[in-house]
Amino acid sequence: MDLDRRIIANTLDPEEMRVAILEKGKLVDIFYERMWESQKNGDIYKARVDSVVPGIHAAFVNLGDGRNAFLYLNDIKDSESIKTNSEIIVQVVKTARKNKGARVTGRLSLPGRYMVLVPHGHETGVSKRIEDENERERLRSIARNIRPDGFGLIIRTAAEGISEVSMKEDLDYLISNWEEIEKNSKIQSSPCLIYRDLGLVGRILRDELNDSVSEIIVDNRDEYERIDQHIQGIFGENRPELELYDSNIPVFEFYGIEKDLESVLDRKVWLDSGAYLIIDHTEALTVIDVNTGKFIGDKDLRNTVFKTNMEASIEIARQLKVRAIGGIIVIDFIDMEHEEDRNKLAVKLEELFQKDRYKAKVFGISQLGLVELTRKRARPDIRSGMTRGCPFCGGYGWVLKEDTVAVTIKRFLRKVSHSNRSEAFLIEMYPAIAKYISETYLAAWEEELERRIFIIEAPEFAWDKYRLEYQGPMDQIQHKLDVLKDREAAVIVHKSDPA
Repeated sequence: MDLDRRIIANTLDPEEMRVAILEKGKLVDIFYERMWESQKNGDIYKARVDSVVPGIHAAFVNLGDGRNAFLYLNDIKDSESIKTNSEIIVQVVKTARKNKGARVTGRLSLPGRYMVLVPHGHETGVSKRIEDENERERLRSIARNIRPDGFGLIIRTAAEGISEVSMKEDLDYLISNWEEIEKNSKIQSSPCLIYRDLGLVGRILRDELNDSVSEIIVDNRDEYERIDQHIQGIFGENRPELELYDSNIPVFEFYGIEKDLESVLDRKVWLDSGAYLIIDHTEALTVIDVNTGKFIGDKDLRNTVFKTNMEASIEIARQLKVRAIGGIIVIDFIDMEHEEDRNKLAVKLEELFQKDRYKAKVFGISQLGLVELTRKRARPDIRSGMTRGCPFCGGYGWVLKEDTVAVTIKRFLRKVSHSNRSEAFLIEMYPAIAKYISETYLAAWEEELERRIFIIEAPEFAWDKYRLEYQGPMDQIQHKLDVLKDREAAVIVHKSDPA
């Protein structure tokens, strides 16, 4: 297998941890986790039933986090026992997003590296992505041998070629987790969280780490040591290279990921040839339009159109992964008159989405060049996670979330603090962002960066614009603040209470 895959973890900032996956130096997936986003897929709760709605055969359950979750009664073995105020153990299968609460199920499962343990199940299964029938039968036989009574087992793609001993170790780990869950469910009162899935880096390593990964890069020593122990236990000597990144230049900036992330929210995506995509979101679906743009091709119009569509298909597959777009997707390719060309494009799309870990299905190409496909919505898309409705236009547009802007500013200040020993910073930004940072993060940032930070509200700035007005000794900054206040009485300064 071609070793050309890197996992890069940016975990220095507790406010937001990020993990990027690069293939041939290009960003193909990004995962992030914020300190306030406590609820995640896979978390298990002891919930209390708030209401039962027979008309839709569903119930709303209280998880204890302020917003009721939605439960299909078909996802419960004994649905007749579900009454208002009754207690039930549920697992999050879709986290809360926008104005919708989480979706939960009563059919629990615990994912490991090589298998998924299904409590109260009785069947064994093997991932459809393992295509070799002999290997499928070998894994199915191992699963039957090691499966304990009262549990089902689903063998994951990562188990291909793995020994029975390694799979049994993975099973023992999952069984111990289940015993802990059962214990917590008996002694704790509802509603409450009784099991939390692995942290961000742990989940990515569990799901993405395989022989194709050549290198793991992390910028946090504590995380580095945890990863070192983890991969040593899995790979032994034949393991991917692990590097502790230690530089004043942030790791995502050094590898060009920060620049890619700035464009991941753009509506227009340029292709190498000069053609481009337009990506629009609606409430029900995502629409992608393919345009030749600056690409003039050669004298053969048919060949120009075909090349543009083939190039666009590759970039569309990447954009759907990077942006975590799921649900219904409609792609308006450039019209192709010849059925042979449409068939080749359809085959290419099937090939591109075959290895997508979030199941995608392509429904063919119409005479108009439209392609309909569906992709499993397993996590919130980047746009909904990083942006919010625009406060200036009543929601017709969007701006970056306060958290997103705040963490960007934090990373900038850390970079500056590495380059000099200034005693204090004076920074300008939009008033709402200034107030948010001062109330939420300012004191913690000063302690971590070992600098005093003064923030000036600048109403003339754009929402996400900021400027380092001055850096230097405390007395100089205090003098500058006094001058500003004398010059303009309305100036508002945010600062922490050093006491």
